[in-house]
Amino acid sequence: MPEATLPSHATLGRRLLLALAALLLAACAGSPLNPPRNKPAVAEPVRRVPGALDSDTFVALSFSGGGLRAAAFAQGVLEGLKDQPSARDRSLLDEVSFITSVSGGSLTAAYFGLHGPAGMGEFRNKVLQRDGEAGLRFSLLNPTNLMRLFAGGLNDRSNLNDWLDRDVFRGATFADLFRRQRPVVWINASNTQYRLAFAFHERAFDAICSDLASFPVSEAVAASMAVPLFFAPVVLEKFPEACPTPLPAAAPPRDMVRDDQYRLRLALQRALRDFRDPKAGRYLKLVDGGVTDNLGLVSILQSRVLLNTPYGPISERDAVSMRRTLFIVVDAGQGPSGDWGREVAGPSGLDIATAAVDTAIESTMRMSYAYFVPMVRNWERDIVTYRCSLPDDRKAALVALNPDWRCEDIHFDVTQISFADLPEAEEAALNAIPTRLKLPAEQIDQLVAAARRAVAADAVVRRFAAKVQRGE
Repeated sequence: MPEATLPSHATLGRRLLLALAALLLAACAGSPLNPPRNKPAVAEPVRRVPGALDSDTFVALSFSGGGLRAAAFAQGVLEGLKDQPSARDRSLLDEVSFITSVSGGSLTAAYFGLHGPAGMGEFRNKVLQRDGEAGLRFSLLNPTNLMRLFAGGLNDRSNLNDWLDRDVFRGATFADLFRRQRPVVWINASNTQYRLAFAFHERAFDAICSDLASFPVSEAVAASMAVPLFFAPVVLEKFPEACPTPLPAAAPPRDMVRDDQYRLRLALQRALRDFRDPKAGRYLKLVDGGVTDNLGLVSILQSRVLLNTPYGPISERDAVSMRRTLFIVVDAGQGPSGDWGREVAGPSGLDIATAAVDTAIESTMRMSYAYFVPMVRNWERDIVTYRCSLPDDRKAALVALNPDWRCEDIHFDVTQISFADLPEAEEAALNAIPTRLKLPAEQIDQLVAAARRAVAADAVVRRFAAKVQRGE
């Protein structure tokens, strides 16, 4: 039997070139691409016209990311709020006026925004129990998939967005969301070029001179869920030539006060400037909202900085009439992953890369919530100051509508609902549920039931509901 010989350098070179050619051909045949689906701004856009608050109670929610695990846990929170009484034979679910969401939580937020409390009875069968992974690519052994990965992401619109549009949201656009006056829903993605959160709301689309009303809800949710590398970015086009009005003039960065929000204001102003500058490119590339903040709170902070009003992003009409606000931050994030401390070897390169992303997301979540709570306290103080400085005739008109109205009588409560609110063994079991778009029915039931119990046991929620009932 002849001895085996190593191939020559020339042979190795030819083989390498052939392999690269094959990969390039595969890439050309199947590289991911999400052409933009947003349209230019129109002369008379369809806008949401929120009605006046039908009570002085305002409930706001944030839904974290985490695939169907997060979507099911958010569904359980909504059911838990339905169990909590409000005034006048209402529940706290009837008081929900605002939702900000990320990734898997955006499934629940958008569905609730479209269908309201009455439609959530179908959410389990139509969304949670469906297989959202049926058309997704997973294998890295396939050369086509490998090249798709290098070209932007394993999966594109044909794998995720079409499922969302066809089976979950049935072609709904933001105009359909606008038809329901409440809740206002912000679906959050990440603009990685500018390292900022991108919330799908009217002001963001006005900045890029685009029409939000005609934009598919499925595209916004897909952007919110577009985990880097696994999904190709969702693309938006900027239309500066379609803008009817210029952006409001802003102070140049060097004239801004160098306080703790200076760097954020600077980043926001740079992004806004480039949104209207054709030389800065025509496209935005959006990925998973969890990259900037997996709780969807950063977009609120950004809006407070940009709007620079005592009450924004709450409307002036709501700010002067509301009396009590409950903000519930819903966190379906996972706990520590892996069991690496038991031996010297490992983890694998793939495991450590995944864990690094999870670590960045989790640490950002902790910091965003830690910053959000004092921001809410300042927000409450600013609204009180604004209300008490209103002209006397405006105050008199508010008292005529509500004899109990007082300018200082407004209070914000904040609480967090998470797996950590549950017994240790149950917390561990919930943390073990993977971030997937397909889960067995028993895990969905487990998540929904756990969230309902967590809401029922939360002291802030119970105290808030009791005060509403007593009219305090």
